[in-house]
Amino acid sequence: MKTYDLIVVGGGSGGLSAAAGAARFGAETALIEKQPALGGDCLHFGCVPSKALIAAAKDVHQARSAAQKHGWQLEGEADWQAVRSQIQHAVDTIQEHDSTERFSSLGVDVIYAEAWFEDEHVIGLSNGTKLYGKKIIIAAGSSPVVPRIENMDQIDVLTNEQIFYLDKLPKRMVMAGGGPIGLEMAQSLSRLGVDVTVVEASRRLLGREDAEIAARAESALRRELTIYTGSSVSRVEQSDASPHVVIEGDTNVTLPADALFLAVGRKPNSDKLQASRAGVKLGEKGHIEVNSRMQSSVPHIYAVGDINGQFPFTHGAGAQAQTALANALFGLPQNINYDAMPWSYYTQPEIYHLGMTEAEVYEERGGSYQVLRGSGADRMTAEMDEDSFVKVIVDKSGYILGAHAVGAQASDWMQTLVYMKKQKDKISVLSSVTHPYPARTEIVKQTSDQYWKENVLEKPALKAITERYLRWFR
Repeated sequence: MKTYDLIVVGGGSGGLSAAAGAARFGAETALIEKQPALGGDCLHFGCVPSKALIAAAKDVHQARSAAQKHGWQLEGEADWQAVRSQIQHAVDTIQEHDSTERFSSLGVDVIYAEAWFEDEHVIGLSNGTKLYGKKIIIAAGSSPVVPRIENMDQIDVLTNEQIFYLDKLPKRMVMAGGGPIGLEMAQSLSRLGVDVTVVEASRRLLGREDAEIAARAESALRRELTIYTGSSVSRVEQSDASPHVVIEGDTNVTLPADALFLAVGRKPNSDKLQASRAGVKLGEKGHIEVNSRMQSSVPHIYAVGDINGQFPFTHGAGAQAQTALANALFGLPQNINYDAMPWSYYTQPEIYHLGMTEAEVYEERGGSYQVLRGSGADRMTAEMDEDSFVKVIVDKSGYILGAHAVGAQASDWMQTLVYMKKQKDKISVLSSVTHPYPARTEIVKQTSDQYWKENVLEKPALKAITERYLRWFR
């Protein structure tokens, strides 16, 4: 049985970050992945192929919109095989960076096998071997939830694990779930010619987002998609020799469909880990419970990424891996902090989230905060973009509590506020920063200008002082 300083279970974004970092520091490291290639869900079924699909669908949508706007005739359908090639190219290109050879060259022992705990230090493998780890990081990720729906075997059922690699797209699809995965896929597939209906159990979309932002995003998405909220898929029925999906709730309707896409949530891949053998405690939904140092209930066993359920985004997994390494390899008392860690959903328009929503701020502070808004920046006006909108929530001293946006490329032009929140800068600082006109970031600067206007320039006392100064000395 070989002994390692660190065993990493899972070759997705969190696991790759942990393994590469450990090897660079000279730790004897093993990386175990159950799939035949590294990269995890993000590379093969999530972030990378979905963004390639979104980009291709956006091209098609913009071509149609431009033709209609300028009086051109545009006919025909998008070639799904060309789109698939674009998706595969993106995956293959990034796969080179996440290759076995690269990690082996770093000194990592890459092993392709199923893994489970034999005890708190020993990992058993499906290839018949066992490994001893002084420290262990679990980065096993998550999988799509597949709920039981009556007669679902009578229709093609898809998740994010199949959609990018279909030979052909279905003509009609019901999307069960109006979260980020469901909305991104529904909009993109609709733009490629699929008749998509979104069914969301909650009474509003994007329940984790600030209500004002969510309402604006939903309004924009409804221009392209049929969306039923407060409803769910109850069963599949056969009618006229073809499947129909029955939707019940606030809306009761039966729709013909060629496929049912399930995007109702994700579950941690903890079912085969046999965590109880190591004394690792799991939460109610199967997540490995961790503290702010990414330690499980067993101090030398850590968990990062979707498996711990704390911050289910790729960049979050990377940050958690850094925190786990600092603690596991060097004993540094490093704690993760999500306060200045944003996320984005890549619908069109994009949705951006940093810090607390207004509802969360109100619950914590009552009325002791200020809301600043930005819209209608000249660049957006010139490009006929009526959706872009910024909302920043600050405390009475001007420190950022939350920043939210909806708009084209919002994930790019909101990043200034991440730095400001991380550095604990007041929103007023942004007014002294010059942006090249007419940059999209002017929409963010509007919030700082509004802060100055409402808290300084329009204060009667200041106006009286400046008037007196100008009269006496100028």
